[in-house]
Amino acid sequence: MDVGFSMSNSAPGEEPPFELAKKVIQKFVQRQVFAETKDELALVLFGTDATNNPLDQDDQYQNITVHRHLMIPDFELLVEIENQIHPENQQADWLDALVVCMDLLQTETQGKKCDRLNIVLLTDLNTQASPDNLDVIIENLKQAGITLQFFLPFPLEEDEEGEGDADRRDSGHPGTGKGLSREQKSGLEMVRHVMLSLDEEDGLEEVYSFRDAMEQLCMFKRIERRPMAWPCQLTIGSALSIRIVGYKAVTEEKLKKMWITVDAQTTKRDDVKRETVYCLDDDNETEVQKDDIIQGFRYGSDIVPFSKVDQDQMKYKHDGKCFAVLGFAKQSMVQRHQFMGNQVVKMFAAKDDEHAGVALSALIRALDELQMVAIVRYAYDRRSNPQVGAAFPCIKQDYECLMYVQLPFMEDLRHFTFPSLENKKLTPSDAQLSAVDSLIDSMMLVNEDENGEQKDLFKPHNIPNPAFQRHFQCLHHRAVSPGTPLPAMEPWLQAALDRPEVIRERCRAPLEEMKRKFPLTEVEKKKKLKTSAQIFGKDAEESDAKNEKDEAEEEYNLADIAEGSVTSVGSVDPARDFRTLIKQKSLPFGEVCQQLTHRIEQLLSNKDTLYYMKSITCIQAFREQSVKLGNVDLYNSYLQSLKSSIENRGLEVFWDLLVQDAVTLISKDEVEGSTISKTEANQVYRSVYVSLINSKRS
Repeated sequence: MDVGFSMSNSAPGEEPPFELAKKVIQKFVQRQVFAETKDELALVLFGTDATNNPLDQDDQYQNITVHRHLMIPDFELLVEIENQIHPENQQADWLDALVVCMDLLQTETQGKKCDRLNIVLLTDLNTQASPDNLDVIIENLKQAGITLQFFLPFPLEEDEEGEGDADRRDSGHPGTGKGLSREQKSGLEMVRHVMLSLDEEDGLEEVYSFRDAMEQLCMFKRIERRPMAWPCQLTIGSALSIRIVGYKAVTEEKLKKMWITVDAQTTKRDDVKRETVYCLDDDNETEVQKDDIIQGFRYGSDIVPFSKVDQDQMKYKHDGKCFAVLGFAKQSMVQRHQFMGNQVVKMFAAKDDEHAGVALSALIRALDELQMVAIVRYAYDRRSNPQVGAAFPCIKQDYECLMYVQLPFMEDLRHFTFPSLENKKLTPSDAQLSAVDSLIDSMMLVNEDENGEQKDLFKPHNIPNPAFQRHFQCLHHRAVSPGTPLPAMEPWLQAALDRPEVIRERCRAPLEEMKRKFPLTEVEKKKKLKTSAQIFGKDAEESDAKNEKDEAEEEYNLADIAEGSVTSVGSVDPARDFRTLIKQKSLPFGEVCQQLTHRIEQLLSNKDTLYYMKSITCIQAFREQSVKLGNVDLYNSYLQSLKSSIENRGLEVFWDLLVQDAVTLISKDEVEGSTISKTEANQVYRSVYVSLINSKRS
């Protein structure tokens, strides 16, 4: 990268070439770091005030510094680029810098197996370069197999006669207030000569402008994954066996780096230590050894211990990896919504087995012609549970394979019953149906060109995961700028999340038509005619009570209807079931209260805060409905009996939570039929605490 003083020159209001070049390098290194590749990078700066390179002899190759030797890029390099690389006051020959890079590559890759050696040169070409050894440099590049890329502040075609700053600014590239300088024109000629000598046909395609590079590098590169082969035998009955190899074609990508909360004195990795301890869920958090722990499964209110021996015996025993055809079915029988799992596996014939290729090809083509799928039993290895899935035929121009997708077992299916949406009053008119059709047509993501070929306007397989992109952006910012606010989302990423601009414009008119055809009107409650008794105050109390009752009945919504009729206090949401049964009046109040208290006792048998909170919700519903109906005896007697059993049952934690929510007895002040005074109602907690404190002291 050129850091000489000419890289700081720019027209007013434009970004200097140095800043653009620095951003290009930052973006490139970011992509390499987050892609977790094994590629190694070195960084050489030229135009530096100091000189530090292996060829620094006899005043040659001056003002060139090897900032970082060849190694896998990391966050430390990103921090160095952000904080240590600045414009300097010297100039250096970019051809000399190229020679230093060539020497560095050849020296530091000896003994290493490399797929490619590449040099990227970022400069404004605004220095006098000596062409004396140009042909020798080109020949050495060819012999070493080194490829070359140039990144410039302007396009390669910008040396045309008469082109000035105005034209350049219109094209979106930085200007200098003039056309190209003599040194830049000479440098461009040498760049052309070098690139065409290395690749006569496509050499000039490896010359980019800074702006173009920024657009291409703005997206973080996806994490590279090597395809892992899964060799197996496809079996049909006991007589036919075909050697196959499976590869994951689609699977959910997850970030390797997870957030871990640690207590560290510094940000250095060596100072971060992780320690795992096991403690009992008691007041003292008593520590226990890992060897004294056994796994347990909750079975109702009990915990059933399950040792490692039990788990090994419970596991399904099979012969190992398996891809056995159980039978065949029509493709139409396997619905898209029944696909399960987190992967699609492509099954190919083994490469070195010609007979397997012929047999698998015959099976694939037969399935394709008959529109059938193979229902298979799939097991990845001896340790995994078997699956049932469908193998679809897939025939492409370059290959053919079976595509395996997991299918659900009975327990995996969810059956829901919803009320019918058919309603004659709400049947849409022909005009409304036409408006919806127009909206759908306007939002189609496939266009046909003049030749009748379909073109996708929105390609999800080309869109990176926005969560990953934002994660990497923030992670980089936090690494190089600790303590500062995180940056806003980048414009290109925001644009990727929006609908295509063509669709936005096209659906504007149909959306307006939808608003006209489906007008929204505010629904007002019907005003009831008042009787003379109501107008003159008579029966006012009865009228208010009736209005409250009517409003309460109107609170039923679609969710209540979808839940169906409640016949008893269940275990999922007992408080809601209790309120519903009271409202329905299908059972006597006493019987419903008995069902609720039974559920509360079941919940309290589980010594866990979540169950305690659920119990308190039930008690609050019990109190609320008792006050509402004026029947307080059942509630008061239950709460008093519960209070007396707190100490014996070890429910002190639960009682603390109940005290915090201030759930008291129902006093005379609230309901006339109560025999409890307000003072006695509030004393219910104090008496329990006195008892608990005394027992602890003793």
